[in-house]
Amino acid sequence: MGIYTSTIEIYLNKNCDIKDITDLVEKEVYKSGILTGIVNIFAIGSTASLTTIEYERGVISDLKNAIYRLVPDNIPYAHDMAWHDGNGHSHVQAAIIGPSLTIPIRNNRLTLGTWQQIVLINHDVRSRNRKVEITVIGE
Repeated sequence: MGIYTSTIEIYLNKNCDIKDITDLVEKEVYKSGILTGIVNIFAIGSTASLTTIEYERGVISDLKNAIYRLVPDNIPYAHDMAWHDGNGHSHVQAAIIGPSLTIPIRNNRLTLGTWQQIVLINHDVRSRNRKVEITVIGE
């Protein structure tokens, strides 16, 4: 059983910026040398999330619209009243989607569908350099 860890950093714009990080994660899985196992990907920060989706302009637009329908940015949030930073919705959006993913590895490759990519989302009201922890476990 082997374990490989790394950290990648990705710049994201504000307000629900979504980036495909599949290639970056695949490179780390390859470097790990793990043939069979799992990779856990964890977004550091309470206003970031990770999910999988087809990374295509229409679907990305649909996802952004759905996120803002579920958790709009133009209603009062207790967090904003306490901290006056305007990102109460950002925390809730990120919490609903979640900060991590676990993906099976077979033959030193991610087991993803043809149209399934890993995306990192910045929900915050300001641009950020996001750190993502990658842990590969297997043999």
